[in-house]
Amino acid sequence: MKVIDMHCDTIFEINRRQKEGQSIGLRDNDLNISLKKMQAGDYLLQNFAMFTPLKQVDDLIQHVQNLIDTFYQEIEKNQDLISVVYSYDDICQNMQQKKMSALLTLEEGAVVNNDLAYLRNYYRLGVRMIALNWNYVNGIGHPNFDMNDDRHGFHCHDTQNGLTDFGIKYVQECERLGIIIDVSHLSDAGFYDVLKYTTKPFVASHSNARAVCDHARNLTDEMIKELSQRGGVMGINFASGFLDEQDDMSRVSSMVRHIQHIVEVGGIDCVGLGTDFDGIAQNLELKDASYMPKLYHALQDAGFLKEDIEKIFYKNVLRVYQAVLK
Repeated sequence: MKVIDMHCDTIFEINRRQKEGQSIGLRDNDLNISLKKMQAGDYLLQNFAMFTPLKQVDDLIQHVQNLIDTFYQEIEKNQDLISVVYSYDDICQNMQQKKMSALLTLEEGAVVNNDLAYLRNYYRLGVRMIALNWNYVNGIGHPNFDMNDDRHGFHCHDTQNGLTDFGIKYVQECERLGIIIDVSHLSDAGFYDVLKYTTKPFVASHSNARAVCDHARNLTDEMIKELSQRGGVMGINFASGFLDEQDDMSRVSSMVRHIQHIVEVGGIDCVGLGTDFDGIAQNLELKDASYMPKLYHALQDAGFLKEDIEKIFYKNVLRVYQAVLK
């Protein structure tokens, strides 16, 4: 079963370790994501997020440039296995050549320094999806989970503070360019602003169902319905805190429960995968990319048909990429 994963932090972790002098690369490593593990998991495409912890970085542009350089260096070293894609046609070409695909994304939209020229340049560098924010207010919009929140994101959300005026221009320029808008981390109010000020499908790349686990990073049933009606997709996040408030272990059974609920609310076409691998705690039943068949079999056991599992594992996300990427 082919796999598309909409979110991982692997490049950030490789870059961090390389700066510390460690010998580590994308082909084979001890992380959740490596090319060998992806091959074992039958991956079609992996989104690689260039993650920026906003309050911990002095020079945002330099930070992102370094991450993008690490991304391209790793892909160039492994051209026999994987290639960067910029359009839907590139994905199809890689499939024909039996290569895996890599999609470049940003996690933290504020790395444009309040200047849309930087956004256009990121597009020219290959960025094709942007998570508008992380866990800080950033000049584009507000997060649902703030790092200063003493409730750790549970039983809280922000329905008042959405996109700024600049944020509205930002999402409209993303849509014009062909960059997929990612609302994971964005406030509830921001979600509805994206819905209001854009027209194309968008994603919540690594968010679950709030009705199943009441964390602010997850989507309400109403948001799931709206996302589905727009033709968008949400990616199941493997982090335990977004799966089950009462269980510190990330379990396959919890993932299945979220998927069942999302399908019941929004239909089979609005759910995909967004593991958050290499950015989450390692209390995982699905320990890395090679374990994906376990989720496939769990969904089979839960009564999902093969064609529906194909949609969840890759076809729904592929449809959005075909609709938005130019």
